[in-house]
Amino acid sequence: MVRVDGRGAGNSLITVRNLDKTYRRGSEEIDVLQGLNLDVDAGDFVAFMGPSGSGKTTLLNLMGGLDVPTRGSIRVAGDEITHMSASKLTTWRARHVGFVFQMFNLIPVLTAFQNVELPLLLTRLSKAERRQHVEAALALVGLADRMSHYPRQLSGGQEQRVAIARAICTDPTFLLCDEPTGDLDRKSADEVLDLLDQLVHQHKKTILLVTHDPRAAEHAGVLLHLEKGVLVEAVAGATA
Repeated sequence: MVRVDGRGAGNSLITVRNLDKTYRRGSEEIDVLQGLNLDVDAGDFVAFMGPSGSGKTTLLNLMGGLDVPTRGSIRVAGDEITHMSASKLTTWRARHVGFVFQMFNLIPVLTAFQNVELPLLLTRLSKAERRQHVEAALALVGLADRMSHYPRQLSGGQEQRVAIARAICTDPTFLLCDEPTGDLDRKSADEVLDLLDQLVHQHKKTILLVTHDPRAAEHAGVLLHLEKGVLVEAVAGATA
């Protein structure tokens, strides 16, 4: 269950409390997030919508440990990440967070297999174990027959599925998806969204999705709107 009132029971996977984020532009202070509270349970599929500049990507970056808040706290699976050192945060991110971005961020000179294997190179897995993880992830996204292909040999939808395989190959605690269908045609976008559904419902993944696409938001169990840095719960998605 997702809650935005700060009254969670304390056993949520992700707990955000009194979160503020302020940026300074010259002498001007810009309040992007203001007193935000959020509780997300394991297995939730949450979509965030809102106008450009409302703080959606900022919130995702904060929960993923890519940025630090001005005030407030973020706890994930019992870990308080707000005050972690940079080195601890790097280790924590590698273990707990899978990132999927609008731009696929694949390395052109590496094959699909090598792109997916990249985060595993930071682990203690053997070469054989890494291969098992990569092959399983590519099979899950339907690209077992494309592992030797380079990004230029793949369609946009296939590239994004490789990026999702890279995000899940370490079995992260949750996935952060920032406009993952933004650069795709409708058919490819629907295939990616169906894959995210599969990850939630069959593999019990927790997914936080930022999108401008109402059809993408419909796949989520809960839709939250960000308006001027404040979260407002909207109607549940079609799969709730």
